[in-house]
Amino acid sequence: MNLSQVSASKAAAAVTVRRRQSARLPGRFISGMIAPSMLVILFVVVFPLVYSLYLSFTSYTLLKPVTNWVGLRNYIRLFSDDVFWLAFGNTLLYLFVTINLEYLFGLFLSQLLARTVRGQSILRTLLMIPMMFAPVLVGFQFRWFFNDQVGLVNNLLMQFGLISQTIPWLVERATAMFAVGVADIWMNTPVMTIILLAGTLSLPRELYEAAEVDGASGWQKFIHITYPLLAPFTTIAMTIRSLDVARGFDIVSIMTGGGPAHRTELLWTHVHRTAILDAKFALGSAMSYLTIIVTIGFTLYLFRQLLKARLVE
Repeated sequence: MNLSQVSASKAAAAVTVRRRQSARLPGRFISGMIAPSMLVILFVVVFPLVYSLYLSFTSYTLLKPVTNWVGLRNYIRLFSDDVFWLAFGNTLLYLFVTINLEYLFGLFLSQLLARTVRGQSILRTLLMIPMMFAPVLVGFQFRWFFNDQVGLVNNLLMQFGLISQTIPWLVERATAMFAVGVADIWMNTPVMTIILLAGTLSLPRELYEAAEVDGASGWQKFIHITYPLLAPFTTIAMTIRSLDVARGFDIVSIMTGGGPAHRTELLWTHVHRTAILDAKFALGSAMSYLTIIVTIGFTLYLFRQLLKARLVE
């Protein structure tokens, strides 16, 4: 091998080394950029989850911070806790009614917006206004609406002669749950509407043109084309709202505080009352993990429905 061949091989080796180093550089740069956020997630999310799981098997309280191992005692106690099961039933009722009504209103509004020709962007902007309010503000707003003395709802009903005396909306279980549900539906219906509107606008127009040629009416097109094809978007919207329904804690906490006499108690308000107000942190952690298990189970069910809808397509 002559001198020129040796020089060429060294140059080629140097180029290969530089390419490998340059290929490693983006990976190291990306890892360095991700590392701070991963550390934040580790200490803010992962560590509290693992530590609270550990505490749920102890006798830890805020007044007596001693982690004596008690095994499954906290979980067993929940099965004989009448307030826990009342809160569990209220949560299921709240979840079922609010999400289904939000879906119906969202489906109706999305179909109206999809057929609106002029001012659609303005209507979409106005529709998103309820989403911009924090749940705490919505709770204060609707607590005033349903106040039995100076509330807007009672004043309007009395002005129109529909009632002769004020209704204590936030006292009785049925009316209090109704008031809390109205607040939640008002705030979160736009979420359903936007997702279903995006799905409606993405549907192929050829199907509607073929249906029009066959003489199908608007209702028939909705029943046989729009509604079946919106199944994946429906499942996505309901999954998002099911996971997000925990924000109902803010609304319930502000409007009723879970009372009176636990009549509007939800799982999240009961966990807060047990862990923070009653200082039974270990028992509250056990409640939280049972709530997480129920939420994961419901989410997996919705994802299975989503996969079935895609297979049908």
